[in-house]
Amino acid sequence: MTALYRMFLAAQVTRGRMSGLGALGLLAVLLGVALGAGDGADPVGDGISLVNTFGLSLFVPVTTLVFASAVLGEPNEDGTLAYLWLRPVARWRLVAAALAAALTVSLPTVVVPMAVAAAATGAGGALVAATAASCTLATVAYAGIFLWLGLRVRRALVWGLAYILVWEGFVATSGGTASLLAVRSHTRSLLARLAGGPEQLVEVSAATAVALPIAAAVVAFALTVRRLTRQDVA
Repeated sequence: MTALYRMFLAAQVTRGRMSGLGALGLLAVLLGVALGAGDGADPVGDGISLVNTFGLSLFVPVTTLVFASAVLGEPNEDGTLAYLWLRPVARWRLVAAALAAALTVSLPTVVVPMAVAAAATGAGGALVAATAASCTLATVAYAGIFLWLGLRVRRALVWGLAYILVWEGFVATSGGTASLLAVRSHTRSLLARLAGGPEQLVEVSAATAVALPIAAAVVAFALTVRRLTRQDVA
């Protein structure tokens, strides 16, 4: 399993991905610095708006999509997954190694710059902690979902972006059941609760905000194992 993890991790860390997503992280920090240098009357509200609008709505899901969808998706599309599939390794261990590799790259790529951006706004330590917690939770949930998506469909990046932009960015904003099924709704609620933000961003209880994204990751993990076990990769 360690060898699989290292192999998956090495395949994820490419110059193109790291430079492109690193630029988004730098942009987040610059936006935080700009907010901190301004004369805003509500630094906490402005900071929460930055983390929610840029971080949880764009930077975190897109970054996790790029890494997680490719871990099993790329070898599945180019045919090399057959060599992994034939190894005498339990399917859940293979999926666990892939998920661990995706999280190893995604978490620092998004959590560190978003926490720095939150600190740069001058809104205080509560916002920094809330940002780290909500971005970590979102990354874990999206990693599970997009790992499964990468194995399930071709052109997973396109489907993943459609999910991020259409479902979470448009459909889920209508509220109701659709909102409860969106990762962003829960992580946004956690951010607002921990940072003392506006009530209109709090859509679910603290326990639900944490439990449902984790449950989504667990279910997606199980579906990925099931898919890898049943599909023909020859």
